[in-house]
Amino acid sequence: MNKSDYVQYTEKMEKTIEVMQTNFAAVRAGRANAAVLDQIRVDYYGTPTPINQIASIASPDPRTLTIQPWDGSTMKLIEKAIQQSDLGINPQNDGRLIRLLFPQLTEERRKDLIKQVRKYGEESKTAIRNIRRDAMEDFKAQKKKSEITEDDQKNAEKDIQKLTDDYVKQIEQLVEKKEKELSEI
Repeated sequence: MNKSDYVQYTEKMEKTIEVMQTNFAAVRAGRANAAVLDQIRVDYYGTPTPINQIASIASPDPRTLTIQPWDGSTMKLIEKAIQQSDLGINPQNDGRLIRLLFPQLTEERRKDLIKQVRKYGEESKTAIRNIRRDAMEDFKAQKKKSEITEDDQKNAEKDIQKLTDDYVKQIEQLVEKKEKELSEI
């Protein structure tokens, strides 16, 4: 079996890493970061819409985000969506902008964020293992149809296991890095 047979599985594993990193970006790290709003959707005319598509987001200082809706009628919707999210910040609405003031992280909140990061890591490892399982089933099916030999199947399973181990190790390193980042704030 050649390496091109594994491209689809490698791409799926890469996508899993990307999703995890996107989730990590949304974990509030004590500084104002517009990425924390990426997961929040506002019901805009019946369509769940990301905040950054209906408002401009700015960070005037390291602990503040301002959200200025392009359509004033969405002000209350944005405020409600932020309150219902797990962001843990109460939005302040002055009639034309919404301010999000990010407090210093408490030790308890820091521990919660580390738990959240670990949860994302575990979900990603599970996704990688599911990709491995699917790959193994594909190779068994190919063997059953006599498309590949038993030796090819064994080699493919060994290669997929190595690929899985590499990605799981990468996830563990990223989780560790994010935990360290949260501990230092």
